[in-house]
Amino acid sequence: MLIASSITACNSGQELRNQVSIDGAAVGFPISLAVAEEYGKIKPDAQVSVASSGTGGGISKFCNGDIDIVGASRTIRDEEIKKCQNKNIAFIELPIGLDGIAVIANRQNNFAKCLTIKELDKIWSAKSDGKILNWNQVNPKFPNQKLKLYAPASDTGTFDYMTQAVTGKAKNGRTDYTPSHNQNLLVQGVSGDVTALGYVGISYYIQNQDKLNLVAVEGATGKCEKPVPIDNVVKNIYTPLSRPLFIYVSKKSLDNKPAVKEFVDFYLDNSWKWVDSVGYVALPDEAYLKVKQKLAKGETGTKFKKAKPGEPITNFI
Repeated sequence: MLIASSITACNSGQELRNQVSIDGAAVGFPISLAVAEEYGKIKPDAQVSVASSGTGGGISKFCNGDIDIVGASRTIRDEEIKKCQNKNIAFIELPIGLDGIAVIANRQNNFAKCLTIKELDKIWSAKSDGKILNWNQVNPKFPNQKLKLYAPASDTGTFDYMTQAVTGKAKNGRTDYTPSHNQNLLVQGVSGDVTALGYVGISYYIQNQDKLNLVAVEGATGKCEKPVPIDNVVKNIYTPLSRPLFIYVSKKSLDNKPAVKEFVDFYLDNSWKWVDSVGYVALPDEAYLKVKQKLAKGETGTKFKKAKPGEPITNFI
């Protein structure tokens, strides 16, 4: 009985070592899912689970030691780093692609062609909660129509990034909007409501561009820019709404679970194949090389710094 028990424990331990768990951002989730499916073809015994509960929710699980990898559509916050440190979770920050947040309006909207950051702040900041309810309150040149808002849920990286970018403060977004973790539902909401405005990751716009108007944003350069063509994201011309996408990998999992190391190596070698196809923007080849070197060296912590307008985000990897 003791032998059987030992064998069971051993098998259980081995099975655990073969498991790889990923959770996190809805933005970037299609990449992780595609990589995991392809990995399963060459490693049929691999046990890779991929979920999407938002950047905040995923990082919370990650810093508790519940998952090996978290996908993030923003950089990890100071308070999250402290939470990881309290649980002795060291991490390696690996950029995997780029994204632009697309501001979207209904196809029948013929007036909101370009919005300034000041106007976006007026629309989305917490101080506008219950107050900015009509389009003409945003700009007196706009019609006196209801303003119905659709956006990712408040625990998502997209919400965090957008709020920080347009209001200048984290967690400073309004609450009286229609939220969802499923950005396809946001697309449906905006496309079905003539008074609507929303924002989604660029891939969700590209997949549904025949149903939506893409609103340009007047950034720091004073020009109205859009996230397409995608070169505007790579060169950080579409500012401040261009961003990198990350996976954060537990150093403990890398050291103790060979399956995690194998999977992450495969991820970095192959994710670029799906980045473009699912609507995101691939990093330049030299950037992927830098990311692989970072993993090989086991460099922990976050080094990402916000790029200046017009300065490529990839310079900061």
